[in-house]
Amino acid sequence: MNQPELKQQLQHKIDNLTKPPGSLGMIEQLAAQIGMIQNTTEPKVDKPQAFVFGADHGVCAEGVTAFPQIVTEQMLANFAAGGAAMSVFCKTNAIPLKIINMGIVNEQARWENVQHSAIAPGTKNFRHEAAMTEQQCLDAIAVGENEAKQAVANGANLLIVGEMGIGNSSSSSALLSALHGLSATATVGAGAGSTTGQQSLKIEAIDQALARCKGKTPLAILAEVGGFEIAAMAGVMLQARSLNVPVMIDGFIAGAAALFAEAHQPGSKDYWIFSHSSAEQAHVKMLAILEATPLLQLNLRLGEGSGSALAYPLVKCAAAMINDMASFESAGVAPNDA
Repeated sequence: MNQPELKQQLQHKIDNLTKPPGSLGMIEQLAAQIGMIQNTTEPKVDKPQAFVFGADHGVCAEGVTAFPQIVTEQMLANFAAGGAAMSVFCKTNAIPLKIINMGIVNEQARWENVQHSAIAPGTKNFRHEAAMTEQQCLDAIAVGENEAKQAVANGANLLIVGEMGIGNSSSSSALLSALHGLSATATVGAGAGSTTGQQSLKIEAIDQALARCKGKTPLAILAEVGGFEIAAMAGVMLQARSLNVPVMIDGFIAGAAALFAEAHQPGSKDYWIFSHSSAEQAHVKMLAILEATPLLQLNLRLGEGSGSALAYPLVKCAAAMINDMASFESAGVAPNDA
C-alpha cells in the first residue's frame, strides 16, 4: 500500500471536512485506512460479509477445555438456527452471515444453513502429533481464500471472520508461542472459562508441541498446532491484499490466524481492521506484535467474530464521514486557518 499520492489526497479530504483537523481521532485514521485498502478517496463498506468457520480440536482429549467437545457441534446448530451472539449481532447490523463447517467429530452432521467444507473430523491431538498435515492445512486455507474471492465477486466490500471450536484457544496460545518464541505460561489464559487445573494441562500440552515447532516455517507451525477454522480465517485474511478489501479481525483466536497470516505473507496486516482488545490476557501481546490499535475495549472473550460485528457501525461511520460530511468550501464555513 505504498501510495503516497493517494494517502495525501485522503488526508487532505479528511482535513477539509467541517471539523477541526484530527478531532474525530481514530475514525479519521480508519477512513484513511479503508481508502488506502480500496484504492479510492470514496471508500465503501456498505456491503459486508461475515463468516464463522467451525471445527473440532484433538487436543480436547487432554482435558484442557471448560466445555465438552460436543459443544462445537451444538453451537453450529445454534448458528444455523440464528441463536448465537454473532447471529444476533449480525442480524441487528444487517451483516450477512455464512456458517462453514471445516470439520467436526460428527462427520454425519449437516444443517441446511451451514456449508459443509470439512477437511477431516477435527484435528489430531497436537500434544502428541501434528494437528494436521501440511496439505490439510493448505486445503483449509484455500477454503477461506475461495470464500473471500466469492464474496467480493458477489459485491462484498468488507469481510468479517469468526470461529467456533472447543479447544481453539489452546491452538491459539500454541501458535503465539511457536511463532514468536514465547513460553506457554506467557500465552495461556482462561479461554472460554477453563480452570487453573485445565490451564496447567494446556501449558503441558503446548510445551510438548513447541519442541516439534522449532525452526519450522509458519505454515508448518500452523499444521503442527493450528485448527481448520484458524487456517480458514487466515485464508480470508491473506486474500485481503489481492482483493483490495478490508478484513475485520476479532479477538484472540482470529488474532492467532492473523499472526500466522502476517508471518506467512508480511504486509498483510495493513489490510486488516482490529475490532477490539480481548479480555484474554495474551491478546495484548498479539496486538503489540501486529502493531495494531483496536477500535474497542469491552472485555469481550467470546470469539465468533462478535467483536467485529459490534465494531462494524464504527467502520460504517468512518466511511460515511469521508463521503458525506460537507467540506468547509461546500458548506460555506470558514476553515480554522481563515
